[in-house]
Order: sequence, then C-alpha cells, then structure tokens
Amino acid sequence: MRAILTLALTSAIAVGGCTSAYYSVMQKMGKEKRDILVQRVKDSKKDQEDTKEKLQTTMESFQALTGFQGGSLEKSYKKLNGDYESAADQVQKLHDRIQSIDKVSSDLFNEWQNEINQMGSAKLKAQSSGMLRDSKAKNAVFMTAMHNTEARITPVMAAFHDQVLFLKHNLNARAIGSLKGTSAKMDTDVTALKKSIDASMAEADNLINSLSATDKTDKQ
Repeated sequence: MRAILTLALTSAIAVGGCTSAYYSVMQKMGKEKRDILVQRVKDSKKDQEDTKEKLQTTMESFQALTGFQGGSLEKSYKKLNGDYESAADQVQKLHDRIQSIDKVSSDLFNEWQNEINQMGSAKLKAQSSGMLRDSKAKNAVFMTAMHNTEARITPVMAAFHDQVLFLKHNLNARAIGSLKGTSAKMDTDVTALKKSIDASMAEADNLINSLSATDKTDKQ
C-alpha cells in the first residue's frame, strides 16, 4: 500500500499536483519540503541530461537527412520525426519538473519564514534568516538558469517542428538540399543550448549543496 501511495503521489508531482495533503503524507514518511525540493532538483539534472541527449539525437537525424546520399528517404524522415517527437515529450517533462520545483521552493521558503517569525531567540532568528536568504538566492540563480534554458529550447524545438513538417510535405532531393544552410544554423543553436543546459545543471549542484549544508547546520 505504501508503494502504491508513493507512486500515486509521484504521478501527481509530474503534473504539478502538489497539495498540502501531499506534504502531509510525505512528512509522515519522513520527508520534509526541503527533502522534496532537493530530490526534485536532483531529478531535474537527469531530465536536463535526457533533454540534451534527445536534442542532439534529433539534430544528428536532421543532419543525416539534409546530407542524404542514398537509401530510403522515407525511412530517414521517419527516424527524424520519431526523434523529434521523443525530444518534444522530454522537453515537456522538463517543463513540468521546473514547475514542480518552483512550487515546492515557494512553499518551503514561506514555511521557513513563518517558522522564523515564531522564534523567540533573536540570535537564532538572525541565524535562520541568514540561511533562508542564502538558500533563496541560490534557488533564484538556479531557477533563472532553468528558465534561460527553457527560453533557448523553445525556438530550437519550433525550428525542428517547422523542418519536420516541411519535409513531410516535400520529401524530395530538391527540398532536402534547400535545408543544408538551415542545418548548419540549427547545429549552432543546439550547441549553444547544450551549453546552457550544462550551466543549469551546475547551478542545480550549487543549490543541492546549499540546501544539504543548511540541513546539516539545522541538525547540529
């Protein structure tokens, strides 16, 4: 039953279904909001790595098709279309992950501030407030990096979408030849996007380390 409940709650996370009831159940399982945030940020690294790989695979399929030198055009197109659809699904998964991180971080920091307000010791209040500010700042940097990555993903996926549809309607040597210049530009855009994803993953590590360090300090 516990495994089934955990699976159901995990599914709710994926679609942004984060509620007070969810937090309550997770707390009973020994998971506080900070634990949930850390896990989601860790999961975002896997989502970003998968996104990077699927975008690269789609780019390689597009390059293979635009540099077509024989074989089955239909087969090459179907591979490109399949890779594009797989990348689009992964991009949506990453978007959902970002939304879920934004939600739980907001809830965590609000709870943290409310608990600080309940403290009577000025010294402990100041210490906790400092840790809160630091965590919020690192979270803001991470979220900015993630949103910047999303902003770069959008035009790249839109370009892939246009090219896939164009090739669907014009699957011939002349049409393919006309896209060689486009292929070079898209490769440049995808390379820049992969660098942005790497930067976002580095910020994820910084946030995870910050929250983990804060957690250790709280337990001392």
